[in-house]
Amino acid sequence: MKGLRKMICLVDGEHYIPVTKSALDTLEDLENNEIVAVVFIGGTEKLRETSDKAIEDKMGRKVYFGPDHHKIPYELIGEKIVEYDADVVMDLSDEPIVDYSKRFKIATIVLSNGIPYEGPDFTFKPLSEHDVLKKPSIKILGTGKRIGKTAVSAYAARKIYKNEYNPCVVAMGRGGPEEPEIVRGDQIEITPQFLMEQSDKGIHAASDHWEDALMSRILTIGCRRCGGGMVGQVFITNMKKGAELANEVESDFVIIEGSGAAIPPIKTDKHIVLVGANQPIINIERFFGPYRIQMADLVVITMCEMPMASREKVERIEKFIKNLNPEATVIPTVFRPKPLESIEDKNILFATTAPDNVKKVLIDYLEKNYNCNVVGTTPHLSNRPLLQKDIEKYMDHVDVMLTELKAAAVDVATKDALKAGLEVVYCDNIPIVVGGSDEELSNAIIAVVDDAIDSFNN
Repeated sequence: MKGLRKMICLVDGEHYIPVTKSALDTLEDLENNEIVAVVFIGGTEKLRETSDKAIEDKMGRKVYFGPDHHKIPYELIGEKIVEYDADVVMDLSDEPIVDYSKRFKIATIVLSNGIPYEGPDFTFKPLSEHDVLKKPSIKILGTGKRIGKTAVSAYAARKIYKNEYNPCVVAMGRGGPEEPEIVRGDQIEITPQFLMEQSDKGIHAASDHWEDALMSRILTIGCRRCGGGMVGQVFITNMKKGAELANEVESDFVIIEGSGAAIPPIKTDKHIVLVGANQPIINIERFFGPYRIQMADLVVITMCEMPMASREKVERIEKFIKNLNPEATVIPTVFRPKPLESIEDKNILFATTAPDNVKKVLIDYLEKNYNCNVVGTTPHLSNRPLLQKDIEKYMDHVDVMLTELKAAAVDVATKDALKAGLEVVYCDNIPIVVGGSDEELSNAIIAVVDDAIDSFNN
């Protein structure tokens, strides 16, 4: 029958078998469903006979069982999806066999196989991806916002460019342009005054692709998106157009950059996943954190220092990732500021999105490595009113506004600083490997790039 969905049903022993059988019959009576497999996921309360054969006879269908009726056979669910080339998994189980965490774990398995996971009042759909790139590519995505995706993307772009792969970046952001926008970071001088001109035109000149262009000095393509689902799907985006534009520009390799926890809907050859050690551990180990981590060829753990994350928490995250995705390389990092121009012997106001509780670490690093005097800091780049108050507080005592290119960095920080006669210097964030060397992260990135090129060519 045209349009028939091959369905795998999950059932439990907390329902009487005749009730479950009736539900299965109802599903199969629907014109577009064919139940190809039934998987028993646990429970014995309502089972008068507990042998596998007796349960199967009363169901009137082939039923698959795990080794223990009291445990969910996660691996078995994945195996049957592949074996039957299923189109959908329908969950007819309930508490106490499944709780929220267990259902998210099932959802991760189902969605990783590229099919929907459904229940009486929910549907989780796999990511839709446009297969449009005609060049080798990687995707950089994250488990949350403000964990350093753009910083790592810019760092990766520089390392890839240094290895003569000639990359471009396609980035999507919540403040991106209506039509994909090319910024020739390799050709134009991106000064504070230039960015102010863009801002005055109504452009969000601190959008991620501007940051990529400024920090990496390569061609970037800016896109927009709105909304971010639990799995990572966006509601609308023009990134397909941006990816198609990447096929036409003078580049040989494409970096597709995510936004927040949203995942770019563009098919790529390999994936780099960022995990913020500062995030609640439950967001990494449960929900759809594992779904994102399983996509990774390289995992970069960021914010791996106190007070954002204890050593024990970082070690727990590393262990979890390695157990979940043993094929991926895992590298813990911290970020450190790097001014793009000299600030030696200057009095500095430092504007950042980093939380206030790490400012001493950042101040000490700037003063020690760049011979400056940090008079004040503001962590309020993403809070315009508070940012303006901090600028007013310090502007008579500083020579330079040192700011990351994020959030209100142009329309408030740059604008107010220039108006006050201050010099504006933009600041990169450099990932530094914890207990390792710069070469370790660089080599890991280039290894993923080489694998992406091999995958594309093959």
